[in-house]
Amino acid sequence: MAVSLGNADRETVVVIDDDVHTRGSIDSLLRSVGIATLVFSSALEALARPWPDGAFCVIADVRMPQLGGLELQERLNASGEAIPIILITGFGDIPMSVKAMKAGAVDFLTKPFREQDLLDAVRAALTQAHAANQRRNTRSRERDTLALLTPRERDVLAGVARGLMNKQIAGELGLSEITVKLHRSSLMKKLGLRSVAELVRFNDRSQLD
Repeated sequence: MAVSLGNADRETVVVIDDDVHTRGSIDSLLRSVGIATLVFSSALEALARPWPDGAFCVIADVRMPQLGGLELQERLNASGEAIPIILITGFGDIPMSVKAMKAGAVDFLTKPFREQDLLDAVRAALTQAHAANQRRNTRSRERDTLALLTPRERDVLAGVARGLMNKQIAGELGLSEITVKLHRSSLMKKLGLRSVAELVRFNDRSQLD
């Protein structure tokens, strides 16, 4: 499932547990504090559905048929999707919790856990989700802005990002220094940048995509 760039203010928790009682308890708790939920009895069922819009996190039981929480975490990490996950289990041990936390889990809770502990973990996870959405939205806007540049402006951008002077860029591209200055001024305006440092950071982020 791809991460949506939809309503950034909406918060949802995806609850995955094969135990109907646990699913129902977590669902009721989260809804009682105003958090929307999507509830599934298996990880495979959840993966077959689109992820919700806005900020969301996943609560998954470690031990489930076919695909457990740790395996789900590995699959999400391998896909490159920055989805915060909270793992819960009735059979936890220290090596298992260490493995989960090293792989990026927001928290690892052993049943029966305190309701407040779960709510604290959910709040931390949703805070991470909001931050990840903001980064994705920023990169999306920057890609759209980058598309406004002409091929020659992109060449000049690359030269400036490498630390070259206008004269050096002109020599590489076979242009006059004045023409390079005009391209540089134009691309800075299009990208909404005010300094070389901002330009370099912009270029670095675009290379990461």
